[in-house]
Amino acid sequence: MPKRILLLTFFYPPDISAGSFRSRALTEALLERSADDVQIDVITTQPNRYHSHITDAKTVEEDDRFRIRRIQLPLHKSGFLDQAKAFISFAFHASRFASESRYDVVVATSSRLMTAVLGSWVARRQHARLYLDIRDIFVENLGELFSAPLSKSLTLFFGTFERWAIKRADKVNLVTAGFLGYFQPKYPRQRFSLYSNGVDDDFVDFPLAASTGAGAGQPLRILYAGNVGDGQGLHLIIPALAKRLGGQVHFRIVGAGGRLPALRKAVVANELQNVEITAPVAREQLLDLYQQADVLFLHLNDFNAFKRVLPSKLFEYAATGKPIWAGVAGYAADFVIAEILNATVYAPCDIDGAVNALEQLRLEQIPRPEFTERFSRRRIMRSMADDVLELLSEAN
Repeated sequence: MPKRILLLTFFYPPDISAGSFRSRALTEALLERSADDVQIDVITTQPNRYHSHITDAKTVEEDDRFRIRRIQLPLHKSGFLDQAKAFISFAFHASRFASESRYDVVVATSSRLMTAVLGSWVARRQHARLYLDIRDIFVENLGELFSAPLSKSLTLFFGTFERWAIKRADKVNLVTAGFLGYFQPKYPRQRFSLYSNGVDDDFVDFPLAASTGAGAGQPLRILYAGNVGDGQGLHLIIPALAKRLGGQVHFRIVGAGGRLPALRKAVVANELQNVEITAPVAREQLLDLYQQADVLFLHLNDFNAFKRVLPSKLFEYAATGKPIWAGVAGYAADFVIAEILNATVYAPCDIDGAVNALEQLRLEQIPRPEFTERFSRRRIMRSMADDVLELLSEAN
């Protein structure tokens, strides 16, 4: 009798996000590493990560051993309530679709906790093994995003869901070792693995430029590509840096998110001519933008919770060989210093520190083949797939 694995993920290609690329790599590895009698199902959403970059996708895609079902969500924005409504719609339909089949293992990859909770619910109903892939510490972040007493109430409320999901899981993967300090003391009996984000195949053979660095009298072309939300805090640093550095730099911000209006407002208010903001682009166009850039910019907001995270963006940035200018603290700062050549770190929201860090960069493209090999997404996901398949072999 065929065995079945269900993957629950809020994002999946053609959506563009770290979670979607990770989910695709995991399904590809599961298909490659499993026997012919193993069926892989994915329940996800229609592309919705960025409203300025929405791509049509089939509601159902099927192959011999692989099926994707995409759920159409109601229109929503990036606010907390809107996202909650969107997830409730996803959870309702995903539970209904999952009940149509019998699964041996449920895998849930989750950044904002509730997909993990959904995975736990489905696994309980089906008496299936549960594998959680945790990509953020949602409960801890609530204390930073909301003020008291609301933050305390939300932390207690969602903390109950976190315990319910984590304790039910047969295995839990953490996307960064920085999360161990939070999860291990709370769940000492749980089995944790550490399969990180990695370098996608698209970046493995990133071309070397014939010449690097801005030409004489030309501003440095500084690129940030990704989400523009509270977590990144770009509205708190980009306008100040652009004003401070003036004609020495030209910032190109490619992305969208809840803090994009605040960033635009600050750019307009300060009459900044050296900041260009564009909508998210497809991966092929993003590769071209990376080639055009002189420096790649990264910033996380000054939240204590973010001292545990490791931004997925660092992996593709590093694979390009371009100089990296990173405003990060804690585990991410230690990782950059230890693992990435020609990358400088400054404390989040520290303008003086950021300027000093920029001055320390070598404005040239330096290949990082050891990094690319060590953190190959394909290799990491093969190991993670084997971890999932161990649960499948234990299932009745």
